[in-house]
Amino acid sequence: MQVDIGALSPQQCYRLISGIVVPRPIAWISSRSPEGVVNLAPFSCFTFVSNSPLMVGINIGRKAGREKDTARNIRTLGEFVVNIADWSMVETVHASAVEYDTHESEVESLGLAVEPSGTITPPRLTMTPIGMECRLHSITAFGDTGAEFFVGEVRLVHIADALYQDGRIDTRALQPVCRIAGANYATLGEIRELKPVAQTPKTVVERRP
Repeated sequence: MQVDIGALSPQQCYRLISGIVVPRPIAWISSRSPEGVVNLAPFSCFTFVSNSPLMVGINIGRKAGREKDTARNIRTLGEFVVNIADWSMVETVHASAVEYDTHESEVESLGLAVEPSGTITPPRLTMTPIGMECRLHSITAFGDTGAEFFVGEVRLVHIADALYQDGRIDTRALQPVCRIAGANYATLGEIRELKPVAQTPKTVVERRP
């Protein structure tokens, strides 16, 4: 079949693409409002965009045309923490996606412990095995629905000791949470280790004159 994208509403496009671009890692972002309210929300349009300086990017859309608290807080204070949850936390991650009033804290409502960050004002979650302290680098708007791509420069990374080996993260031990379509989540399945590309013999293709 073929799908005419021009005939779809923004919500229909989201449902389609969220089942195609999978699995998506989750940035569990803690931020703070100017009034001191700690906000927590998961975002699955998340990736890294630079390794020097180290930067990560998160796409934050709008809900019924309204700016989300996370976007407002980052825009105002210019700081946030990307917490990385493991599989044992999937239900809490999902629960934090519920919309709260601006003056309400998801952290307090869910009974989650936080601790001070080392370089920025918003706190990080105590429970997560990884936390990246970020300072806002740039905001770029995309599309017609108010979606914006927030890029943050990572200033400090907190990592559980058991996950850090020879400068790398033991992803198998981390068991990160990822998002697929709808209210569906997954974690790592089969991991197949291949030779680095530079060591893989090139396939010779015979060319005829």
